[in-house]
Amino acid sequence: MRSRTAVWFETKIRYEKTMEDGMQKKTTEQYVVDALSFTEAESTIINEMRVYLSGEFKITDIKQAAYGEIFFSESDSDDKWYKSKLQFITIDEKTEKEKRSTVTYLVQAGSLPGAVKHIDEVMGGTMIDYVMTSIQETQIMDVFEHNAAKKHEEKNDVPEYEQTPVAEETMTE
Repeated sequence: MRSRTAVWFETKIRYEKTMEDGMQKKTTEQYVVDALSFTEAESTIINEMRVYLSGEFKITDIKQAAYGEIFFSESDSDDKWYKSKLQFITIDEKTEKEKRSTVTYLVQAGSLPGAVKHIDEVMGGTMIDYVMTSIQETQIMDVFEHNAAKKHEEKNDVPEYEQTPVAEETMTE
């Protein structure tokens, strides 16, 4: 399991899907993208879906997601997405009263019990007391992370004037 915190947008895209019997049917699917703005979310979903769709398609909805963190599974069989609400329990030192704060997560899993297991796996490594107040399967088809997360380029922090030139190899015959 890995988790990623970002600004997530839920997008809906409508297009004509070819069914198993060869008929065309208009369908709307939901995807999640990592973006900093609505404009970037729209651009990202268009670029990602352009590869998979032929013909016309339309972005019918974009909204900022209620969750800021997603738990990604490494298993290929985990093909569903679940929204889970957790309440973190803290004690106010002055009043000695219990305080609960609700946080929503998106979890990738193959089944509802699998999603619960993944949440317990991630949260079990923390010292935070929590209660799972709800978990439900979503209609989300896939999550697209920001391209910058995929590219791990090393930066050369040495100033150009301090860099040593690469020796050219000479060919000998």
